[in-house]
Amino acid sequence: MEKKPFVTLGQVQEMVKEYPTPFHLYDEKGIRENARKVNQAFAWNKGFKEYFAVKATPNPYLMQILKEEGVGVDCSSYTELYLSDQVGFHGQDIMFSSNVTPAEDFKLASDLDAIINFDDITHLKFYEKIAPFHETMCCRYNPGGDFAIHNQIMYTPKDAKYGMTKEQMKDAFRYMKEKGVKHFGIHAFLASNTITEEYYPKLAKILFELAVEMKNELGVHMAFVNLSGGVGVPYRPEDKPNDIMAIGEGVRKAYEEILVPEGMDDLAIYTEMGRFMLAPYGCLVTQAIHEKHIWKEYIGVDACAANLMRPAIYGAYHHITVLGKEDAPCDHMYDVTGGLCENCDKFAIDRMLPQIEIGDYLVIHDTGAHGFSMGYNYNGKLRSAEILLREDGSTQMIRRAETKEDYFATLDLSAFEK
Repeated sequence: MEKKPFVTLGQVQEMVKEYPTPFHLYDEKGIRENARKVNQAFAWNKGFKEYFAVKATPNPYLMQILKEEGVGVDCSSYTELYLSDQVGFHGQDIMFSSNVTPAEDFKLASDLDAIINFDDITHLKFYEKIAPFHETMCCRYNPGGDFAIHNQIMYTPKDAKYGMTKEQMKDAFRYMKEKGVKHFGIHAFLASNTITEEYYPKLAKILFELAVEMKNELGVHMAFVNLSGGVGVPYRPEDKPNDIMAIGEGVRKAYEEILVPEGMDDLAIYTEMGRFMLAPYGCLVTQAIHEKHIWKEYIGVDACAANLMRPAIYGAYHHITVLGKEDAPCDHMYDVTGGLCENCDKFAIDRMLPQIEIGDYLVIHDTGAHGFSMGYNYNGKLRSAEILLREDGSTQMIRRAETKEDYFATLDLSAFEK
């Protein structure tokens, strides 16, 4: 089974006349279609809103596309809040979900009238010294134990640094109510990159039941439940893609079963997806520049882990297509490597691919989220450009490649000038 790239060899050959490889490329058409499908999947909930996780791909041009499709933003730092404000997100179009939060981050979130999601009960008194409580605020829940679906452990919340216990949540809500908060939200993230349509519905059931308990015990108005992220994408060709329509329907059934009988049918559903929103609609385009024949067969490309670190640090699988050879037999085994002085700098290990020749262009799939954003400058490597493939087939550079001047910009080299 082969994953089909959204770009052809002919298109790349035209692009490289203007943009040298490597570069991250994004598919506007795919992004818009996916955003519309997410909104459609939860259209049954009148308050639904997807808050795109900015950390996944913090590029204002992509954020603007999502904004045009009715998507908000989920921020976790001062810089992400500032960027979101510059793009034109304001007020409750911004969720601020952070941890170990500096004072200046809370201050900016408050100034922007973002919905602040408190990670820990101790943050309440810390926040109170910085900014006023708002009418709508949220707390993050950690149920502890293991989170399992069909007896398969998906995640272990008890080992996670995020969120509050149930009793802490109750104490936090009481405190916030005293401080004038009128509308409350619950947030939780219990698994990452799930390839199952049952994750969101099961999480929703846990949070809906908690929302009912909070309303009945504390007399607070539960305004929303935020299911956060965790909905995954099929990195491997054999993986079955998540059906977001089925996921939305599963959440609706839990909503009807738990909330509606309690008269809580005004409760909004929020999500904070980064990977699902953008990962399949980005790729890393790179060129084969070296080959090596020792104990194994190697292909060296002009990209490296500084452009895409997931394979190096997680052993994550990213599919690779050799452009122009999509129908050729995959009868050569390669390690596909970058040029960092680290042996883990490999995009693929023992990967069966068509025969690769120097000059071939490779597409590394599913880098639209947690790709460029996790880049770094080890070995003095400069981060690549980001290019947007517009719906009409034209291209736009939405971030230029770094230069050596960028790399040295934070150093004062005057003492070393000759």
